Amino acid sequence: MGSNPPAQSSYPPGSHPPGSHPPGSHGDPSDRVDDHDHDPRQGQGHQGPGLSPGAAFRWSLLLNSLLTGLQLVIGLGFGSLALVGDALHNLGDVVGLALGWGADRLSRQAPRGRFTYGFGRSTQLASLINGSLTFLAGAVVVVEALQRVQHPVPIQVAPVALAAVAGIAINLVSASLFGHNHHHDLNQRAAVLHLITDAAVSVAVLASALLIGASGWLWLDALTAIAVGGVVMASAWGLLREALAVSLDAVPAGIDLAAIEAALRALPGTIDVQALHVWGISSSTTALTARLQRLEQAPYDSNAILKLAQQQLRALGIDKATLQLEIVPPKTMV
Repeated sequence: MGSNPPAQSSYPPGSHPPGSHPPGSHGDPSDRVDDHDHDPRQGQGHQGPGLSPGAAFRWSLLLNSLLTGLQLVIGLGFGSLALVGDALHNLGDVVGLALGWGADRLSRQAPRGRFTYGFGRSTQLASLINGSLTFLAGAVVVVEALQRVQHPVPIQVAPVALAAVAGIAINLVSASLFGHNHHHDLNQRAAVLHLITDAAVSVAVLASALLIGASGWLWLDALTAIAVGGVVMASAWGLLREALAVSLDAVPAGIDLAAIEAALRALPGTIDVQALHVWGISSSTTALTARLQRLEQAPYDSNAILKLAQQQLRALGIDKATLQLEIVPPKTMV
């Protein structure tokens, strides 16, 4: 197969292909379409039974700030390193929730000036910072716990257990505020992941306190702290990997690139798909650009094919798509 290559056939490294935001009228409008009619935050409109993202962040931030203070006072005052580790993780949650809330508000600002995509990437940066801080907090707890294994410190079981119970309740309530929509937003998913993880950490702290009270095994507190720090670091590492990948314009998790390419190739009259790029504009909005080669005498007109393509792409998780059609004369076919 041979064809006359279009003028826009290659792109500089690190740049998005032309057509993501075509300047004005760029060629025949029937050969290019932008999905501007689709709200880039369409998924956020289906919040489900939870609060709005802003309200969920606000209430979670308030509840976890109170919890962090309570756990730090009790953990330091009554000698439980495991509870201090839980408090540090909660402190990471507080910072992460504040960043996430600010990024969520910023991402809803309309594009302006040089920021032609808007400020959606702020949610990705918040996830990256959140993961980094939480990983660091987990590492600090593990190092301190390793030092305490050889020198156990007595703890008072009752206040530590009560603080752990409060941690379980507050973190589960905070996570429930986000409803089910958080699965489609990396920024919200990061917040819920931390809250659920911290609830599990509080369960471990509670179990440790009760076992120490029943058996007198003081070294359990240090071992629990090591486990807590390990869980915190593991959850943060997964978040960091995904946030870093999205920041480098990787295809977002949950998007099937092979299925997208197959759907475009299956469009009537399409003979090739070129310059296919998929990336996240924000933690909840995925964009696509591609060039479709079609036979000159292919069935259906360009507008019908473009509309069909947009419908299929939306079903596959693409929020904003820019497609360019290249008509290939029969004489170029081998």
